[in-house]
Amino acid sequence: MSDRSFLNWPFFEDRHRALAAQVEAWAARHLPVDHGDADAACRALVADLGAAGLLRHSGADTGEVLDVRSLCLIRETLARHDGLADFAFAMQGLGMGAISLFGTSAQRGWLERTRAGRAISGFALTEPGAGSDVAHTATTAERVPGGFRLNGEKTYISNGGIADLYVIFARTGEAPGARGLSAFLLPADTPGLSVVERIEVIAPHPLAHLRLTDVMLPEAALIGRAGEGFKIAMSVLDVFRSTVGAAALGFARRALDEALARVQRPRVGGGTLADHQMVQGHLADMALEIDAAALLVYRAAWTKDSGAARVSREAAMAKLYATEAAQRVIDTALQLHGGDGVRHGFAVESLYREIRALRIYEGASDVQRVVIARSVLG
Repeated sequence: MSDRSFLNWPFFEDRHRALAAQVEAWAARHLPVDHGDADAACRALVADLGAAGLLRHSGADTGEVLDVRSLCLIRETLARHDGLADFAFAMQGLGMGAISLFGTSAQRGWLERTRAGRAISGFALTEPGAGSDVAHTATTAERVPGGFRLNGEKTYISNGGIADLYVIFARTGEAPGARGLSAFLLPADTPGLSVVERIEVIAPHPLAHLRLTDVMLPEAALIGRAGEGFKIAMSVLDVFRSTVGAAALGFARRALDEALARVQRPRVGGGTLADHQMVQGHLADMALEIDAAALLVYRAAWTKDSGAARVSREAAMAKLYATEAAQRVIDTALQLHGGDGVRHGFAVESLYREIRALRIYEGASDVQRVVIARSVLG
């Protein structure tokens, strides 16, 4: 069992500790799942997480706000048990984050379904030619009588191909660059939306390249106001970037657990790997990285929950440090396993594949460095 003493830090309230125990108990009964069919696994995970009531934390009721500490605790715990379970939970929150923060009462009907596990959501922001450069989004949403006509492409879209709806960002042209984007609610069965490619990556997740060809949406599909798309996207990422750091933290904690079990096994000839000071030094570095990451993640979450309008700097620091540190921790755990570290079926091999994407999605590490540097210079 991973160290749980961090739950006594002043960032948390009794309700958070109770939630952590609830998620731990659920995860112990249900995880890990078979990743052989990632689509089927994600559908089942969403349904099970909804039935357990855990997905109610992925969105906010009318008049309430998302509790970021709860999101982080859930993601950390799920990631420690099963990366695909973390993915399934996280995408219900990220996919509907714009609706939680800016949606109308009619749009929030979809939120009720995703929080119950009866619908799967996707967040369609990334494009083939833009990547992290949201300001250069090329997908267009042309005003037509009664609504909008959308054309363009989105890629590396999580839950692409299995989602029931997407929040999609397109250029409406109110101003150049980032100020000319808008956000829309797009049901997956809308004519003109197609999945042109399913994308296979090193850690199986449902991902797809989407194409929009003369997709017609009514005025009611617009989230917030026209031209507010960049603000909406950044507001969502302001919340969920910290949770990416929490998922990385869960992976790192699992890696340390696996390493501790490995180095304390009796060896032929007597003693253990843990008897060697160099191994002890590695373990110390891993524990230090984990605690430092946890402090940054839960500082960012606590700051947002305490009423800060924006936590771009804190969230960027949390995501950057936690994901990079987790990569180092997992790499060390793999090294301590020797040949078994790269052998399929061992936890550290799976963790090594799972962690890599977290340094890219929701703003790559270098993007986070830019965010932090601008904050320091400003």
